Amino acid sequence: MIYKNSLEGISSDMLNGFFVDWLNSPNPETHLKLLKNSYKVVIALDDRVNRVVGFITAISDGVLSAYIPLLEVLPEYKNAGIGKELVNRMLNELSNIYMIDLCCDDDLVPYYEKFGMTKVNGMVLRNYKMQSGI
Repeated sequence: MIYKNSLEGISSDMLNGFFVDWLNSPNPETHLKLLKNSYKVVIALDDRVNRVVGFITAISDGVLSAYIPLLEVLPEYKNAGIGKELVNRMLNELSNIYMIDLCCDDDLVPYYEKFGMTKVNGMVLRNYKMQSGI
């Protein structure tokens, strides 16, 4: 497994299979666009098959705050430590930032607590008709 914090050499055809269970998921071209537009990105690449198998993104003002909107690992690569490595690498990338926030479902709270994160209240607004990004 290769971990990269750049998109050099990454194309949309390497991004298939993500956004499982989304009603209106981004296509691989939109996925690549959101990766490119992120403040920071870390990807996991299975170099045996030249395929992205996991990624994490952050958006930030680059001074005080950052938000981690997406962490995904392909279903067939889960439970192999890839997500943990992606989070650790992203937290390292953001180590100069005061506050790092993310939203997650209740069942994922224990996962993120392992990284020193604390549960807080949050509010969200979802516009599902725009979930695909187009």
